Amino acid sequence: MTASSLLPSAGLEAQALVQWAADTFGPELTLACSAGVEDSVLVHLAAQTGQPVRVFLLDTGRLHPETHETYDRLRQCYPGLRFEAYSPEAADVEALVTEQGLFGFREGLAQRHACCEVRKLRPLRRALAGSRAWLTGLRREQSPTRSDLRAAEPDGGTPERLKVAPLLDWGHEQVWAFVQAHQIPTHPLHDAGFPSIGCAPCTRAIQPGEDLRAGRWWWEHPEHKECGLHHRPTQGRP
Repeated sequence: MTASSLLPSAGLEAQALVQWAADTFGPELTLACSAGVEDSVLVHLAAQTGQPVRVFLLDTGRLHPETHETYDRLRQCYPGLRFEAYSPEAADVEALVTEQGLFGFREGLAQRHACCEVRKLRPLRRALAGSRAWLTGLRREQSPTRSDLRAAEPDGGTPERLKVAPLLDWGHEQVWAFVQAHQIPTHPLHDAGFPSIGCAPCTRAIQPGEDLRAGRWWWEHPEHKECGLHHRPTQGRP
């Protein structure tokens, strides 16, 4: 059975969509958590399903210490979920650094994509092995590359797997209101002007008036600001 044949009813609220995914896919559902605020909300929603949803962090080797601390706080706060971490292979990282140096990813888009491939995409493939659906914290207002997403659609890299974005139409204020209402642990760098948090060398605080992902790969054009985790071969609707 293909992912597209299991699409949920349109218009489900976030909690209902997460519950649908947990009930439909059971142990074959997983949740990608980078410890940003959207992912903290998703962890809370997953915990409400009553199922031991598997949660994973891609530990790239370049994360802020606060990211590890926040992820562990979530693990302690939601013991009913299964928390895991996936790291890049040491030999792959050594080969990458030998080829482009420690900061070669700033020299061009190809170099940055090579870094993301080693540190994020290969661990992601291991994290998603055996899963039929995964939950992500994508929201439309985060980036122009995410404006035409749907709340549930076949995964671009693996069409037989479903990608589910329960917070897709949530605004920034709605996310934070939900966090405050439910006292959900959040990343301390958000309070320091980091609305979007990735690897430390690729993330900075934003200035007033800048868009939410201006601090990610700030030397690149906005339409390039994806690492490949949310690859879509075509932007058209299937």
